Amino acid sequence: MKSARPGPDQSAPDAGSRSAELAGFLSGLHGSVAPEHVAAACNCVIDTLGVMAFGAEQPWSRAAVRHALATGAGGPCTIVGRPDRASPAMAAFANGAAAHAFELDDVHEEAINHPGAVVVPAALAVAEDLDASGQAFLEAVVVGYEAMGRAGLAVGPVSHMLAGFHPTSMSGVFGAAAAAAHIRGLDAEGLNHAFGVAASLASGTMEFASSGGMAKRIHAARAAEGGTMAAALAADGFEGALDGLAGTYGFSRIFTSDPRPELLTERLGERWMIHEITVKPYAACSDVHPMIQATAELVAEHGVATGQIERIMVHGTTKAAELNDMDGTESVMAAQYSARFNIAAAVLADPADPATYRRDRIADPAIAALQAKVATTLPDPAFDATYAWKQGARVEIELTGGRVLERTIHGQKGSMHDPLSDAEIERKFRTMAGGSLDPAIPEVVRSLPDRPVGDLTRLLRSGCTGRPRRAG
Repeated sequence: MKSARPGPDQSAPDAGSRSAELAGFLSGLHGSVAPEHVAAACNCVIDTLGVMAFGAEQPWSRAAVRHALATGAGGPCTIVGRPDRASPAMAAFANGAAAHAFELDDVHEEAINHPGAVVVPAALAVAEDLDASGQAFLEAVVVGYEAMGRAGLAVGPVSHMLAGFHPTSMSGVFGAAAAAAHIRGLDAEGLNHAFGVAASLASGTMEFASSGGMAKRIHAARAAEGGTMAAALAADGFEGALDGLAGTYGFSRIFTSDPRPELLTERLGERWMIHEITVKPYAACSDVHPMIQATAELVAEHGVATGQIERIMVHGTTKAAELNDMDGTESVMAAQYSARFNIAAAVLADPADPATYRRDRIADPAIAALQAKVATTLPDPAFDATYAWKQGARVEIELTGGRVLERTIHGQKGSMHDPLSDAEIERKFRTMAGGSLDPAIPEVVRSLPDRPVGDLTRLLRSGCTGRPRRAG
C-alpha cells in the first residue's frame, strides 16, 4: 500500500537545493557586507547588550548562569556583567537567557522571532573564542539575522506558532548556526552541514503561554547554544542533512501547515532581514504594542482619568485574540503577554518602565479593576491582512456619559514602519544597563569595524559600576 506521505526517497516540491542556496549566499558575504547593514547590526548589538544587562538580574537568568558555569566553566568567553567565563556554547546559553529574560529583546515581526537574543550571544561567544575582528562579529550578526529571519518566514510563522511551536527557539538555531559559521570561516558546504545539524536541534513550545513556568526564558538561550554547537560540529567535519531547512522532512515543511520554503531564498541580496527589525520600547509581547501605544496616546491627549472609564474595546489580530487575551495579574509572564493588562497599565502605569511588570506591581488592585473593564480582543480583518509584517490594533475607550475615544496604530513605534533613532536606541541602552555596564559601550560597538571584538568583551566583563535594578 502506497503511503500518503512521501518517503525519504521521494522529492517534495522545491526540495533539494534551497538550504544549499541560502548557505551559498550567506557564506559568500565574508568581507563584503555593505556598510549600511553593518550600521544596522551596530544598533541591534547595542540594544541587545542593554536588555541583556537588565535581564541578567532576573531569577531565571541567574539559574541559567549557574547551569552554564556548572557545565562549561573555565572557557574563554564572557558572560555579560560577570567576571566568570565559560565555553562558547555555555556563554551563548547564559547570555541568550539574559537577552530574552524580560520581553525587551528585538523582534522580526513577520517571522515572529527574536533574533537579537539568539544571534548576538552566539556571534559574541564564537568571536571572542577565536579572537575575531569587530568587523567579522558585526558581519556575523547580519548573516545570523538573515538566516533566522528567513527560516522563520519559511516555516509559515502564524500556523507554526498557533500549532504550539515557539518561533524564537525553533528558527533561532539556524541564525545562531549561521553567525557562528561565519566567524569560523565555513564555506557553503560547511554552513549547509551546520544547517542540517541545526534542523535536528530546533525545539520549543508555546505551552508557557498556557500554564506558565520559566521555560520560555531559556528558549533563546537554547537556540544560541544549539547553533553554536552545530557550527562547531560542521567545522570539525560533522555532516548534517543536506536540505535541513527545506527537504522532505526539513524544518520549513514539518513544523507547519503552511510551508513557504521559497522564502528561504526569495530576493536574496535585495531584502535584508536586519532592516526589518522592531526594537521594543515596552517590556511586553510585541503583538500588544500597538494597543499600548494607542491607549497611552489617548490618555495623554485627552487627560483620561481612570474614574472616567466605563469600558475599553480592543480590535486586533486573530493571533492576539487567541494567545494574548488573558488575565495579566497571575504572573510576570502573563502580564507581559496580556492585552488586557497592558492596556490597563498604559492608563495607570508606564509600560516603557520594566518595573511596571514587577510581581508587586502586577498585583495592584487598581490595575486588576481596570483590566476587568477591557473587553475581549476582537479579531479585525484589516490587521490580520498585514500580520505580522505590520502590526496593528484599534483601541476604543468609552467614558462615562457615552463619549468614545478611538485610536488606531498600524505600524507601532520601534518597528521598521516607525523606527527608533540611534539616539533613542542608545537611550534605551543606558536605561536598561543602568550602572551595570560601561556607558562607553555604544561608542565602542559603533567603532568595531576598526577594532578587535576583545575591546568590547573586556568592557562587558569589567566595566561594571553597579548592578541593574530588578524587575522580576
